[in-house]
This record gives sequence, C-alpha cells and structure tokens, in this order.
Amino acid sequence: MRVLTYTLTAVLLTLMATFAQAEQKQSVGDWEVHYSAFNSTFLTPQIAAQYDITRSEKRGLINIAILDAETQKALKALPKGYVSNPRGGVQSLEFKQIVEGDSVYYLASFLFGDEEIMKFNINIPNSKASGEPLVFEQKFYQE
Repeated sequence: MRVLTYTLTAVLLTLMATFAQAEQKQSVGDWEVHYSAFNSTFLTPQIAAQYDITRSEKRGLINIAILDAETQKALKALPKGYVSNPRGGVQSLEFKQIVEGDSVYYLASFLFGDEEIMKFNINIPNSKASGEPLVFEQKFYQE
C-alpha cells in the first residue's frame, strides 16, 4: 500500500515536471496553490483503480495542492468549483482529498471534447468568507 501511495505521488510529480504548461502556481494570501490538469489516461490502470479514478480519452483530471507559502507544508482546504466548455456546458468539480504522509492533494475529474479549451473556475477557501478564485483555461486532446 505504501509503495502504491508513493507511486501516485511520483506519477503526479512526473506529470507536473513533464508538462510545463500543466503545472502552475498561484499565490493566494499566505498560501501557494499548485495545480495541474491532464488527461486521465496518463495514470496507469493500477493507480486509477487504487484511487477510484475512471480512465478515458474523454476524461481529464485536475490536481490541486495548497501549501503554506512560508513553510511549504501542505494545508487541508477543500476547493470547490466548476469547469466549462466553449459551448456553454458546465460541470461541477467534485474534489476528493488524498493524503499521503505529509502531502495533501485534491483531485477531480471532468469530461472534455477533442481539442476543447476548458475553463476552470475554482474557489480556494481561506480566511476570507468568499475564498480566493483560481481561474484558468487549458486545451485538451483526446488520445
């Protein structure tokens, strides 16, 4: 179990390093929000099964990690939000928390069309009642 847990971390870190556009960071007050979005087929079938993730050429994943900007320690702050496509279709993002040792990740899946630009609108909770917005767009390709 411990090996598989570290395997997901390795997969996510590899994805972030491999896809320069995919890994991004935004400062939110005293926090750093690291995020990446990618095709679910980048995960191995074993990792997807372990975390109950459906692999499909039409399904993407968004990964969010929230860190204290000073200490770089992971924070538990469940994001909420949605993703939309250019035709006006909107999907709620149902984030699930994954804790691996000192690391905390939030994963959510979504559907997309080939060569579709998806717009993500995510609220990162913090000391403000309204939280902080994380908004970005990314183009996805079906494999």
